[in-house]
Amino acid sequence: MDTNKLIATYVKIRDARSDAKHKYEETDSKLKDQLKLIEAELMAGMTELNVTSLKTSQGTASRATRTRYWAPDWDEFKNFALENEAFDLFERRIHQSNMREFIEQNPEVVPPIAADSRYSIVVRRGK
Repeated sequence: MDTNKLIATYVKIRDARSDAKHKYEETDSKLKDQLKLIEAELMAGMTELNVTSLKTSQGTASRATRTRYWAPDWDEFKNFALENEAFDLFERRIHQSNMREFIEQNPEVVPPIAADSRYSIVVRRGK
């Protein structure tokens, strides 16, 4: 096993992926901007015509309402959820770094969770 060659190849492939990702993100950003311009034009047209959809031989554009919710005060929201027993308002996931920190600071406490630890390879560029 030629570790020098393996690491050099690894760094080269990682750099190529990074370049490809950067080019993709740059192109994708420009395309997204173009889509936003078209969406704005369609929205203006639908508003002017007072319609919620436009059907053509090329496809159909629809205007829909999208609502997002967030809690500006998490402590107040947690209390609200507790008072209303509305725990399904939370997403079911654990904040990874906070859990790791909790376990490190409370080694005697065993939370009811599953954990999976694996070795991984980390390669750093040489000088």
